[in-house]
Amino acid sequence: MDVSETLSFSLPDLAATARLGAALASVARVGDVIALRGDLGAGKTELARATIRAAVGDPDLIVPSPTFTLLETYDTPRGAWWHFDLYRLDAPDQVYELGWEDALADAIALVEWPERLGPLLPDDRLDLGLETLPDQCRRATLAGGNAWRERLPAVAKAMAHG
Repeated sequence: MDVSETLSFSLPDLAATARLGAALASVARVGDVIALRGDLGAGKTELARATIRAAVGDPDLIVPSPTFTLLETYDTPRGAWWHFDLYRLDAPDQVYELGWEDALADAIALVEWPERLGPLLPDDRLDLGLETLPDQCRRATLAGGNAWRERLPAVAKAMAHG
């Protein structure tokens, strides 16, 4: 991946996570892949929920974790969002059974456990790593490929004015 820029934000509470989700939802485009990385409990699903709620425009939307279903889909004014949780995937090519090619062509893909995709993970994506710090605050680190070069500054601006 040709990394255009790397950003890092502190997420001290759910409001900060919601701000980041809203910022992502505002700049994401059909065909994007947002790869959510982090250990169990790092906040990947919570960030995905915040992003999807912002994209749909409903802060109270119930957004179930796709841990067992592997995929949940949402229609939004800006296009479809597909939320993948690939933790239980045994082999990368199993993602095709979930409609991976359709997601890449016709949707915005939020992917938890993207490392399970191996070589199927597109190079031009947004890598978003989450980590829990000793003070229980979270840190989000974003590294975007070429498609994100002009959009990451808008995310930084939204987070700075939170």
